[in-house]
Amino acid sequence: MSRRLLMITLALLLFVTPAASAEPEEEIRAVFDRFVAAQNAHDLGATRDLLWDSARFLWITRGVPVWGREAALKRFEAVYQGTWRLEPSLAELHVTMLSNSAGQLYVPILFTSGPAGQPVQSTRVLMNQTIVRTPAGWKVANIVPVPLLVQAASARPSIVAIDKRP
Repeated sequence: MSRRLLMITLALLLFVTPAASAEPEEEIRAVFDRFVAAQNAHDLGATRDLLWDSARFLWITRGVPVWGREAALKRFEAVYQGTWRLEPSLAELHVTMLSNSAGQLYVPILFTSGPAGQPVQSTRVLMNQTIVRTPAGWKVANIVPVPLLVQAASARPSIVAIDKRP
């Protein structure tokens, strides 16, 4: 009788237990969606919540490494004074899981920026981010945008130029 009761209890637990949380890839995509929203809203608090609180956090901006969340937030605060907009091509977004607690995100983005009161520049970049699971949830551990290289029309096939078109 106790074995039968145990089996019924287990079956009920399986039936009423909520489904497992979203797959890690979906959670990483959700973090990226929030990252883009925070960037486009120039929301420093939301950006702070999304960045990994570590001295090893890395953001490469204009070829310069910015180490640590606090240094990155100071840089974001400065660039938020001007034009700063990300337009990702979400249909081309890919997540590659590196482990059960880290994923690599890749997505082409049209990045528009410029100092306050100055003309803006739009650049296509290939955004790469590593997103890690922490006790506080998934966090962006690095941001590495790579300018999109396109073949120049008049150049030989081995020559490339940076695409600066909108």
